[in-house]
Amino acid sequence: MTSPMERLKNKITKEVLWLYILKLLRERPMYAYELKQAIKNAFDFEPATVSSYVVLYKLEKDGYVKARWQEGTGGKPSRKYYELTPEGEKLLEEGLTFLEKTLSKLKENPKKRNENKTTI
Repeated sequence: MTSPMERLKNKITKEVLWLYILKLLRERPMYAYELKQAIKNAFDFEPATVSSYVVLYKLEKDGYVKARWQEGTGGKPSRKYYELTPEGEKLLEEGLTFLEKTLSKLKENPKKRNENKTTI
């Protein structure tokens, strides 16, 4: 049986993997394995390889990222690089704004909230 904290961590990491991917692609184009490693380094969790590919495929299909193949050099294989589209940038901003508002409400002191209400 999982604890409430384990369930929370799962919800805000694996279940919104798309948000982490868009955030990193805002910085620069990356290929799938590179994204997986960047998520591990930047956010301290490692998504399953299959999950990363499934999310990238869906983001590409929905127009939030676009992909391009880049020829490998020095014996390295060709790689499929993903980059953020304007639609992906908009989705990222909407997601971050939603999270910021939600966290703000969770942190809000209920006494302060009640003091700010006007009575008639």
